[in-house]
Amino acid sequence: MRARRRTGIAFGMTLLLMLQAGLAMAADCMQGHAVYTDSEKTYEIVFEPVDSDAASSSHRFTMTVRNTDLVLDGYVMPSEPVDRPNGMLFFHCPDGDVTGDDLRACTIWQGIIYTHDDGKIGLLPASGNKAAAEILLPGLGSSIRDSSLWETGKLSVTPWDVLTFKECR
Repeated sequence: MRARRRTGIAFGMTLLLMLQAGLAMAADCMQGHAVYTDSEKTYEIVFEPVDSDAASSSHRFTMTVRNTDLVLDGYVMPSEPVDRPNGMLFFHCPDGDVTGDDLRACTIWQGIIYTHDDGKIGLLPASGNKAAAEILLPGLGSSIRDSSLWETGKLSVTPWDVLTFKECR
């Protein structure tokens, strides 16, 4: 019984150290270079720096799915009238002059991107600021489940809505 208790304590300490190391890595990374993954390590979101201050989006990201060739394009734009980081995830949107119907047809998810750091909920930091330890995309899993990606059999696993910092690129 004592050996089992010591093993459990050692395991708990190992998890705590791993979490602290992950938080330290996020602290050393800018949001525009952060990579996040879901709890099953199936989905990965990779943020990229936005080149121009005049760009309409404040962030750009891609979402990939392990064991598939799927790449979804993501953008974050400030919402109005209340300024919030509104994320949008697209799959195979047409190029050029598109209509609202075209955009709705290729939109997989849309919503405010929240963060979780040091026990507090916040909003996605600017691209050049410290990366968040976790990001929350409310309704991501159910949006994927309700999307054309699911209906056509391209996906069969839904992600959790919380993704954890994985690395800095």
